[in-house]
Amino acid sequence: MVDLASLSLFRATRAQVEESWCRSWPQWGGTLSLTEYLAREAEMECMDHANQGKLTIWVLAPRDDPMTLDFMCSCEAYKRAGLIAYPSSSISEPNSVHEVTCYAVASVFTPPSKRGRGYAGHMMHLLHWVIASRASLPEFPEAWGAPPEEIAGAGEGLFSGLYSDVGEDFYRSAGPGGKGGGWETRGAVSTVWEVGTEEGDDDGWTWLTQEQLNGLWDRDAGRIKKELANMPVSDTSYEVERPVAFVTYLPTNGVCGFHIPRSTYTSNVSMAGGFWGVQSSSDPDTYASWSVDLRPLPPTLIVTRLCASEETFPGLIAKIKQAAKRSRITKVEVWGLRAGLRDVAERTGGWTLIRNEHVPQMVWYGPGATENIEWAYNEKFGWC
Repeated sequence: MVDLASLSLFRATRAQVEESWCRSWPQWGGTLSLTEYLAREAEMECMDHANQGKLTIWVLAPRDDPMTLDFMCSCEAYKRAGLIAYPSSSISEPNSVHEVTCYAVASVFTPPSKRGRGYAGHMMHLLHWVIASRASLPEFPEAWGAPPEEIAGAGEGLFSGLYSDVGEDFYRSAGPGGKGGGWETRGAVSTVWEVGTEEGDDDGWTWLTQEQLNGLWDRDAGRIKKELANMPVSDTSYEVERPVAFVTYLPTNGVCGFHIPRSTYTSNVSMAGGFWGVQSSSDPDTYASWSVDLRPLPPTLIVTRLCASEETFPGLIAKIKQAAKRSRITKVEVWGLRAGLRDVAERTGGWTLIRNEHVPQMVWYGPGATENIEWAYNEKFGWC
């Protein structure tokens, strides 16, 4: 058993990055060959959501041999733009909204030969120390040795999130100062529809290509900011009774857009007409985007971002189901549908369930405790 104090977290070298991909391919490669999987990962890291230093791959490795290819485990951290809103103390004043640095954590992987030794848990403990502002963290435990080296361009995150496929406890226990204080679960809620015989004309709706969606994200970010400014201080639909802050990722900078090429890489699945979104012609504030989830088969049209009122939602979901039918997809899924729309969803044939995979978990590095933070817009676009 290796002494955990002899290990630390390091930004991966190029050789370590490629080794991390080779290690994860047998478990995550699906139908892709190793060559296709490596090509996909290399292509993805050049996209807007990851390029220009936004993606860092971290490895847990011996302090005396940080460049070894025999590192213990690895993970990815995507630097993102997010918003936080502090509730107003006066009902006549808007909430205070700020754009901040935040992170999305993904691809936590330990090779089978190194599992069961606490490496991944230790890596997640240390990860806080390279993505958060250290001023907000507790004292670094002496038993862990020295803190990881601070890296230019990393750090200063006010919150981070991830999507767990190993239950809630593992990440929740991985805090910056020891057991507990890690990522806490928020709303693993999905609403699902079976696709039937939906058809209809396209009057009143505009189908959107991937390129057209790029322009939508900037407008969407402005809308999210306005909505956060007017978010009620308390609401029965919140997971937190009286939040001290609301947080969200923004869909801009490729965060929402990358889902499309990732989901369809080397597959023969495509959307009819090349359309990956739809918007109401008469109400531009009613729109949705989607990608395709190929695993498990059969494919699911998964909505990445949705904006609608109770009045406009039935028409929007009808168009989404129509897009699925035209593309021979038999199921539609939406993450994080707000409470008012879930009631409408039931009347349109949908049902809501709690997922036990891709479970959203977040940790807050600002003043106060994570348990008092509401994750707003907890939709599929945030996943990575």
